[in-house]
Amino acid sequence: MSISRRGFLKTSAAVAAAGAGRSLLGQTTPPATMPVIAAAPATGPSAGTLALQKRVDPAQWKELPARLAKINSDMRARGLKNFPGSAVKLITGYPYNEYYDWDLYFENMYMSYYGIWPYCFSNLKLFLDRQQPDGYINRSLIKQRDRQHFKPFLAQLVILGCRQNNNDFSWVAGNYYTRLGKYLDKWMSYDGDGNGLPTWNSADAAGTDNQWSRAGALASFQDEGVDLASYLVREFDAMAVIATALGKPDDAKQYTARSAKMIQLINDVFWDEKDGFYYDRNEKTKTKVPVKSGSAFMPLFAGAATPERAKRLVNEHLLNEKTFWTDFPIASYAKTEPDYYQGSHNECNWRGSTWAPYNYMTFHGLIKYGMTDVAKELSDRLFKMAMVKNTHLWEYYNAETGAGLGHDQFWGFTALYHIMPLEFENNYDPSDLNKPLRPIIPQELSVPFQT
Repeated sequence: MSISRRGFLKTSAAVAAAGAGRSLLGQTTPPATMPVIAAAPATGPSAGTLALQKRVDPAQWKELPARLAKINSDMRARGLKNFPGSAVKLITGYPYNEYYDWDLYFENMYMSYYGIWPYCFSNLKLFLDRQQPDGYINRSLIKQRDRQHFKPFLAQLVILGCRQNNNDFSWVAGNYYTRLGKYLDKWMSYDGDGNGLPTWNSADAAGTDNQWSRAGALASFQDEGVDLASYLVREFDAMAVIATALGKPDDAKQYTARSAKMIQLINDVFWDEKDGFYYDRNEKTKTKVPVKSGSAFMPLFAGAATPERAKRLVNEHLLNEKTFWTDFPIASYAKTEPDYYQGSHNECNWRGSTWAPYNYMTFHGLIKYGMTDVAKELSDRLFKMAMVKNTHLWEYYNAETGAGLGHDQFWGFTALYHIMPLEFENNYDPSDLNKPLRPIIPQELSVPFQT
């Protein structure tokens, strides 16, 4: 049985030197403090935002600015923390003193809505500086987790920050570029049978804390995860972008080729034609893992599914009310699984609950494949869950009732639920590796990140 974040609990949101064109990591001596300033002033709502306003309940629309202000207040007061060895504050969505891997990506996704980018770099620098000689990076800063490598989001995080900082990738040249490459090579070393697909350490390492029947117990190294492979596709794509920006065309070609190879493996190994589903594979038994999990939708986010397979995956499974399409979707586990349940047994429950990382990535995957009606409905249901069914944000939610679960008064990745409908109406995707980012909340909702 894995040790969840709940078990671990028991045992300056800012643009710094605005307009200076310098990345935080590009400075040999980071500033002692990071001045906090508001993002760019509002330019007025777009036609998409006005359309959204018309279809949202007036009371919810009126309350939205106050909800965002509360999230921002919590982020400033409790989510931006001093940390030993860092001259600047770090960001976390958790009320206790820990900093995680993919959480960092989604927390900074929310901050990007305000044009705030330095926290893409503050935590990241510490993670990279702690890299072991073999490329290993522990997935949390405080608790040392046995061989739980940082999930494949580092290169994507680099792009999220650099895109907002005048597309300045110069800080990553040299030492940090080398470290990023070693971290990805370390991922590929977890490929015990040499088929090109690495394994998760465990369900805990995958971020899906109690999905043991899918991703295994601690240090089992048995699950070739379709989610892991999909994240690696995006990491290879991100490294190709970084290499191109640094004038390394040969490296860019190699990373593009590695991405294409991983996409081929996702479709050759994980796809089940009979079921129309992407199943993980148990490396030790050489068989598919017969568990239907939300990880199957990650090839949509990576753009790895063929159009035909994406259609089957969505129509036969995601929209199936007997499996994933609950009242407040998407369930992280199919209702047909014997260990599916809602609620919490004093653990972070990924065996059915609604979690923001899966949902946010699936949402943008749906749009990528032109399934806009489904994406719109998903974002609307999640907005209702966050705004109507609950008075404030929680860590995760009951997928059948919408009731909040886990950490109360949360300000981390579930803040994305408030803005997904706005992203949809404005055809805006901050996770796109090749497009510019903009402060969508100040521009569209006239809500700044107050100092």
